[in-house]
Amino acid sequence: MKQTHQKGRGAQINPANPFNKLRYEQISEIQDEEVALSGKTRYIPVFPKTVLNKITSPDVPGEWSLNPYQGCEHGCVYCYARNTHPYWGYSAGIEFEEKILVKQDVPALLEKKFRSPKWKASPLMLSGNTDCYQPAEKKYEITRKILEICWKFRHPVGVITKNALVLRDLDLLRKLASEQLVHVAISITSLDEKIRAKMEPRTSTAAARIEAVRQLSVNGIPVSVMLAPVIPGLTDHEILPLAKAVSEAGARSINYTVVRLNGDVAELFEDWLDKFFPDRKEKVLNHIREAHGGKLNDSRFGQRMSGEGELAAVIARQVRVARQLYFEGRKTPPYNLDLHAAHKDPQLRLF
Repeated sequence: MKQTHQKGRGAQINPANPFNKLRYEQISEIQDEEVALSGKTRYIPVFPKTVLNKITSPDVPGEWSLNPYQGCEHGCVYCYARNTHPYWGYSAGIEFEEKILVKQDVPALLEKKFRSPKWKASPLMLSGNTDCYQPAEKKYEITRKILEICWKFRHPVGVITKNALVLRDLDLLRKLASEQLVHVAISITSLDEKIRAKMEPRTSTAAARIEAVRQLSVNGIPVSVMLAPVIPGLTDHEILPLAKAVSEAGARSINYTVVRLNGDVAELFEDWLDKFFPDRKEKVLNHIREAHGGKLNDSRFGQRMSGEGELAAVIARQVRVARQLYFEGRKTPPYNLDLHAAHKDPQLRLF
């Protein structure tokens, strides 16, 4: 029987929301492999009372993250952020990609926070639980407004994205970089477009992301690359070629994570392998288990990002070799935390 899938989406199912009392079962299958999407993306306005999230994980650098959106149309099937969508009443599956929550009040809330006498400059991370340059950003420009506020108040900010749309904001990024107020990280998982298009269907192509690295570098903006996540049995053989390509484009460093399938992501990823890579399914799942103490999921601080065991050690060695070969002597300047205090009160800038 011909395998079926939803074209243009990473997740192919909607796992039941554990917070809902009602459960919905699919009663019919999609019959045409090239079927159009069952529904269009919906942008849903939400009005949070707070704007910043305190980072408490020892595995994540920095103190604060900011998410202008919840849910992500990029559709990366492995995304850990999917597990937060049920808290909003939606599924971690297709609904994570189709129902995007838009926080249009974020810029005003952020400006209020920056003006507070109690606020001390500390780098913000955009985003952590979504992609701040996902397709919704073309319409709403919330990320651009956040960068404008960071420049206005000379506040340090870090950006991580899979979307070449980041180049739209080169004017602001150049200004921020001139005062050591910004770092940009581009996430690239695979150079293989056949894998990328199925696994991250609405992200920029790998070639477009590498070009984004090049343009950021040429414009003096400190840019690094996340080889994340490395998926053993599917993309782990690409570590050295990827590192070489982004080094030649001007990246200053690389980092990585090993894929982990927490919560609903395990069900989604197994279903995705069934539909797109059935011949590799057991190999990939077994390798993921091998890298996480025999489990697909891993929530242990200190190990969950890099994994454990011999397979994880092999991945770590490849990254070390890549750093030695391609990034020796390259550095990223530290954030400048000294400018913000003088820019809290516009009147102070007159003196």
